[in-house]
Amino acid sequence: MSTDAHLKEEKVDGGIAYDGGFLKIHKDRVRLPNGALTNREYIRHPGAVAILPVLDDGRILLERQFRYPNAQVFIEFPAGKIDEGEDHLECAKRELEEETGYTATEWHFVTTIHNAIAYSDEHLDLYLARGLKAGDVKLDEGEFVECFTATLDELLEWVRTGEVSDVKTVIGAFWLDKLRRGDWKLN
Repeated sequence: MSTDAHLKEEKVDGGIAYDGGFLKIHKDRVRLPNGALTNREYIRHPGAVAILPVLDDGRILLERQFRYPNAQVFIEFPAGKIDEGEDHLECAKRELEEETGYTATEWHFVTTIHNAIAYSDEHLDLYLARGLKAGDVKLDEGEFVECFTATLDELLEWVRTGEVSDVKTVIGAFWLDKLRRGDWKLN
């Protein structure tokens, strides 16, 4: 098996350039594999979960939410930040209930994705949720979400046309399609 040593960069010095309430931006000086020095700026993120909620009739539970950095409403799967020390599955259960009011009786880990590898260490753990039961929404203060349902085929069409561009939702839709077709199995 080969080693990746010829590709690795090594930190020389650096640290936090901005320490926000949610994100930390780092600026480091690094030595490249050829010995040259350069700077790397990147965001440290605590990680998040995304839930692929499938109702008993096969419809998918989705959200519409305004996302400030892009100044538009996005269609996306329920998701949320992992609190420090929080179990990832427990976070998924909490986020599903808070944002949609639904709880689930069946949970499956799907995969981990890294959605912005060039400038962030953020990762999202995707979970499939089935056996959904409706309940009361418990949104965080300042959080505004509209829930709705769609068929998987509708969701895939929205991905195809660009109406859905959120990466976790695009990847989640492809996973659901592969699972439905029997092409992929959950571990």
